[in-house]
Amino acid sequence: MNNMMEISGHRAVIQFDPEIGLFRGEFVGLNGGADFYADSVEGLQQEGETSLRVFLEMCAEKGVEPVKHYSGKFQVRLPPEAHARAVEMAAARGVSLNRLVQDVLEQAAG
Repeated sequence: MNNMMEISGHRAVIQFDPEIGLFRGEFVGLNGGADFYADSVEGLQQEGETSLRVFLEMCAEKGVEPVKHYSGKFQVRLPPEAHARAVEMAAARGVSLNRLVQDVLEQAAG
């Protein structure tokens, strides 16, 4: 599992890149790429703030909305057996399949 870090109100996924021996951060939920590299948590914080500031400035200059907006809909593809089990689980709980997926995702997200 990847680690998450919040920088100036925006979340970033953090991974270690063994090829270059640095941690890489990449913001999620933005309308473009904004990544950063560092060798420490403090460095990630500083580089992330700089990367985010530059990204937001470029968006303002170009008139681009920096944050992605989501519709609240997505499609999930499952093997037929998993689909059948999910329908059974939802029925056993007395909820729709949509509600079951929402509950499981909310529980997994904490």
